[in-house]
Amino acid sequence: MLKIRLSLGGAKKRPVYKIVVADSRFPRDGRFIEKVGFYNPLLPKTKKERIKLEVERIKHWISKGAKPTVRVSRLLGEAQILPMPPKGNNPLKAIPKKERKKEKEEPKAEPKKEAPKAAEPKAEPKKENPKTETKKN
Repeated sequence: MLKIRLSLGGAKKRPVYKIVVADSRFPRDGRFIEKVGFYNPLLPKTKKERIKLEVERIKHWISKGAKPTVRVSRLLGEAQILPMPPKGNNPLKAIPKKERKKEKEEPKAEPKKEAPKAAEPKAEPKKENPKTETKKN
């Protein structure tokens, strides 16, 4: 299956991405079919050089059945080539990680209170008879 995805390049802590068309079985930074764009996340969003796309080639590959990844579809949505994908729902994202852990631990610390069940008869445990050992001589 063909994917339009990002391929990582650049130096340590200086990411630069190529937007490539590749088979989904190929490694992320490995072999690709065609380079169709460029993305530099370090530049401000207002700069024109941040994203460069070859629109005609992208439309060609989409017509051939290539599917963009979520991140690439957002880039294409910002460039108004494709409709913008819907935003994901992560309600915990706004809460700091330490507080998320505290919230998860609190419900475990409180024991669950259940209403007593008077309708159920209490079953007595079975009493076992001690077994006597007999020796055969």
